[in-house]
Amino acid sequence: MTSTTTSSAQFWGRLWGAMPRDWAVVEDAQMPTYEAAIEHLDLGPGRLVLDLGCGTGTFLRAAADRGAEVAGLDAAEGLLAIARERVPEAVLVAGDMQDLPFADDRFDVVTAFSSLFFADDMTRALSEARRVCKPGGTVLVQVFGRPDRCSLEVLKSAILPLLGLEGDEPEYWRFDKLEQVARDAGLTPLESFYSSWAYEFADDAEMLRAMLSAGSAVAAVEHAGRDIVVETILGALASYRNADGSYHLPNEWHYLRCDRR
Repeated sequence: MTSTTTSSAQFWGRLWGAMPRDWAVVEDAQMPTYEAAIEHLDLGPGRLVLDLGCGTGTFLRAAADRGAEVAGLDAAEGLLAIARERVPEAVLVAGDMQDLPFADDRFDVVTAFSSLFFADDMTRALSEARRVCKPGGTVLVQVFGRPDRCSLEVLKSAILPLLGLEGDEPEYWRFDKLEQVARDAGLTPLESFYSSWAYEFADDAEMLRAMLSAGSAVAAVEHAGRDIVVETILGALASYRNADGSYHLPNEWHYLRCDRR
């Protein structure tokens, strides 16, 4: 089947692929958030796993190392290039999560880590995840957790006015909101859980390198200029800066594991 790329995939794919090597460092550091999901998934030999918004392949590498056969989709060609280096055995496709170029009932496990809310229509994207998942298979979605437990929410709130985008972000961190989207997509929610973890950066330069590599920051730089974005990031995260200049940025992630019936 063919895939039609929507405006959101075109927009975010270009931005997230702008600084792939810097983002790869961030993605690798987030391995504890993938491990929290892996505890709730069967990724053993013979299992077919698809990761939507697979980025540079950190989760796919972990799944393949556990014996799974893996595939990934991302709209950012720059990130996929690194994923191909890291997981050469994977089937990796540039495309749109709202129109997946995979056959029906193909995968045992479909995952999406902090990616589905970049779709124009999250319900449509989850419906596609359901379609390509085998009956009895698992779809697992990760989003950011409760705002008061996420330092990145402080940064997101500060960056948002610099993006030139309209609209409020839905409260997918709420279990009832995320569960309803999953049900609307034809999935059966089974389990909701959280994990907590903190980014650690040695100094301003290391922190800025990581934060500026995110697609939203790239968009802000294009719209408002790098100096303003850097000043905004430093101001937003000042309370998380330690006396020695290092940063400790605690965050919570919310997961929903669903059954495909």
